[in-house]
Amino acid sequence: MPAASAPVGGSAERRRRQVWRVAAVAAAVGAVLALAGVPLGVYPKLACAVFSPGCPEEPLQEPRGRLPRLTRLTPVQAALSGTYVALGDSYSSGEGVYAQDATPVNDGADRCHRSRGSYVPLVAGAHPFSGGSAFYACSGATTRQLLSGQHGQPPQITRVGPSASLVTLSIGGNDAGFTDVLTGCIVKLPWSSACVDQDAAVARRIAELRPSLSRVLGELRARAPGARVIVLGYPRPFPASPVRTVDNLSVADQRWLNTVARRLNDTVGAVTAEYDRGLAGLGAAGSVEYVDAYEAFTGHEAGTPQPYLNSLAVDMDPLTVNARSYHPTGDGYRRFAELINRQITTGPGRPLHNFRLTDG
Repeated sequence: MPAASAPVGGSAERRRRQVWRVAAVAAAVGAVLALAGVPLGVYPKLACAVFSPGCPEEPLQEPRGRLPRLTRLTPVQAALSGTYVALGDSYSSGEGVYAQDATPVNDGADRCHRSRGSYVPLVAGAHPFSGGSAFYACSGATTRQLLSGQHGQPPQITRVGPSASLVTLSIGGNDAGFTDVLTGCIVKLPWSSACVDQDAAVARRIAELRPSLSRVLGELRARAPGARVIVLGYPRPFPASPVRTVDNLSVADQRWLNTVARRLNDTVGAVTAEYDRGLAGLGAAGSVEYVDAYEAFTGHEAGTPQPYLNSLAVDMDPLTVNARSYHPTGDGYRRFAELINRQITTGPGRPLHNFRLTDG
């Protein structure tokens, strides 16, 4: 005989018992959550999560926004983010191509011998600095005069502010007395050792440059804490292996003057590197970078067929050595511009801690 089918009423009874069990479980869970301090509005959502049938679907909510992000700047971005300020001595002012009948670059340019033929305008014109550029290098400047001023002009250091993103300068040659040393070498008697006899005095002055240069770098950092500071060294004035007398300078004199330039560059480079290591160690923004220009004029030193340095120029009335002597020619300043532009692109050789806050 076929099996008897279950009565309809029994099936309905089982469904009712299941509903009561679900309700009992939900009530128990609700009591536990209530004791735990969970808000009442959570119950329906929890029930839908556990007992999904019959729960309405809620529309997805659009995010209200993202938190701002810090983006690390590249060396170029950091350099171009503000104003370019050019400071320094005659190797930055453009003494070697200065002409008194030219239109002054800005106020005080006639006293500081600032020239449009310097590397500074070339660098300024090669990059879109968001804050423009300012040119205040002054011929004859020492590290102390960067802080105190010359020719009745405000100190160069005061031209630097928080908006500066790039500062370039050449400094130290006048602290070492290089112009007077060179003059003493030229005006001596041909057989005299007066040139190299200056070695002890020059070495002392170069050693004294260290603390004063550190102070300049500290002042620049205080005024423009996020700026990249690029310090340009000096070129070797004579061939590495001179073979003939130039402007009354013997081969021995030329070699010694090359040594002085190397010693000066090494000192400036060491102070610069030490300062930048401190910034990197602290994770501070900005940088202090050194560009070694010692070999920059190789093949074009004084006494070569196409020199990048002016040879000796003498003013007859009164009888003096013209200031443009042994300063870069137009080609020399263009070479300097190439070095600075390359440094702007390559950076300090370490990650910069310059950041930009961007919206999410």
